[in-house]
Amino acid sequence: MTSPRKIELPLTREIAGDLRAGEYVLLSGTIYTARDAAHKRLVEALEKGEALPFPPEGATIYYTGPTPAPPGAVIGSAGPTTAYRMDPYVEPLLKAGVLGMIGKGARKGDVPELIKKYKAVYFAAPGGCGALLGKSIKECEIIAYPDLGTEAVRRLRVEDFPVFVAQDSFGNSIY
Repeated sequence: MTSPRKIELPLTREIAGDLRAGEYVLLSGTIYTARDAAHKRLVEALEKGEALPFPPEGATIYYTGPTPAPPGAVIGSAGPTTAYRMDPYVEPLLKAGVLGMIGKGARKGDVPELIKKYKAVYFAAPGGCGALLGKSIKECEIIAYPDLGTEAVRRLRVEDFPVFVAQDSFGNSIY
């Protein structure tokens, strides 16, 4: 395997456009967590003309619901959840400026075409490695919807967070 490519977040269209399906990448910077219930609220906010709880331009959303942090840790296990459950909410978020998504599994329906249309990128994080992935998370703060518990939106600062480019902005996919 070749050495991983290091990417500083937030993403730009140039960076997203330079990534290729199958490429091993280490992400550093800020990512935001959101799962099903949070996605529904984010899209409802956009539909009402409200601001998102994070700056969407170039943002990367990680589909995870981390476990509580054990003593001395920033976060608990933070493995990816199945991405297709967020597929109904993808277009409004991409239209708002989100460029990156992290999950596991193939995207369904029109999502592959939407990723191409908005020149975004879908990363896959290795499933079953939540505890290991959590070690790349250096800071964690709930920024929205704390009533959702583990599914609240969090701002994470990550260093060398390991992912693969699952679908690039040209429509190429590892699936």
